[in-house]
Amino acid sequence: MDYNLILSNLTNPTLLFFLLGVIAALIKSDLEIPVQSSKFISLYLLFSIGFKGGMELSHSGINKEVAISLLLAIFFAVTVPVYSYFILRRKLDVYNAGAIAATYGSVSAVTFVTACSFLADKNVEFGGHMVAAMALMESPAIIIGMILIRKFSSEKQQQPFSHIIREAFSNGSVLMILGSLVIGIVADEKQAEGIKPFTSDIFKGFLAVFLLDMGITATNRIKAFNNGGLFLALFGILLPVFNACLAIFFAHSLGVHDGNAFLIAILASSASYIAVPAALRLAVPQADPGYYIPMALAITFPFNIVVGIPLYYGLLSVL
Repeated sequence: MDYNLILSNLTNPTLLFFLLGVIAALIKSDLEIPVQSSKFISLYLLFSIGFKGGMELSHSGINKEVAISLLLAIFFAVTVPVYSYFILRRKLDVYNAGAIAATYGSVSAVTFVTACSFLADKNVEFGGHMVAAMALMESPAIIIGMILIRKFSSEKQQQPFSHIIREAFSNGSVLMILGSLVIGIVADEKQAEGIKPFTSDIFKGFLAVFLLDMGITATNRIKAFNNGGLFLALFGILLPVFNACLAIFFAHSLGVHDGNAFLIAILASSASYIAVPAALRLAVPQADPGYYIPMALAITFPFNIVVGIPLYYGLLSVL
């Protein structure tokens, strides 16, 4: 493994802006990104990656590798919440275990976008269909988490499945990524050139500003994470590494291209701090957001950005 990848990743401007956000929060600076601006940037990132992925998917079509990648994505979205739930039940109640399991079965779009930028910097190709894989992983994890809660909870008054499914697919971030993906597939290629400067040229700048905001938010949220102890902290680091190793093994064994295998590992190892928490607040009000939001945003997200991305790439390179 090329251990210099971890050090070289620290010089990535987008990561440096994330670290600037961490420092700003630690020294109690008044530096902040307005809430509405942060929301706009997050929607822009989802729009850009979804649209570009749709364009790429329209060019590549459906082949064996595309099918395998999508099936692996669904596989991890379904299985990760299941074994995560039973690990978490050693320390937590049914509701919090189910909520955290759903969070870790879903994905972080910003981690995925950062990983795509990492591959682009290294001139490693990857398929546009990986955006579809990311979109497919958002909703199944929520549904599996709810199934687990319904099965093992003694309380039967839960939200109906129709409400859960509607909430999963109508969530703004899910709708933006799915909608942009479909638009990218059906859009006329010549007409799409007109918005290319908006979808590509300014992308990394917006990503840097968003990661600055995430650094501030993650550092502030970690203060709320005070009841889970070492167990949940280790879970937020070790589970992603395990999931990434499992994804790399399966993808490599099935002949998936390195770039796509790396992104499958990123998807399997990340945790949602936008789409899933938004759905869980309505679907599982008994679960404490003080657990699943800080775990995803203040532990797993920084770990994957700083260490996970170069680590998983290095693991893949030795196979």
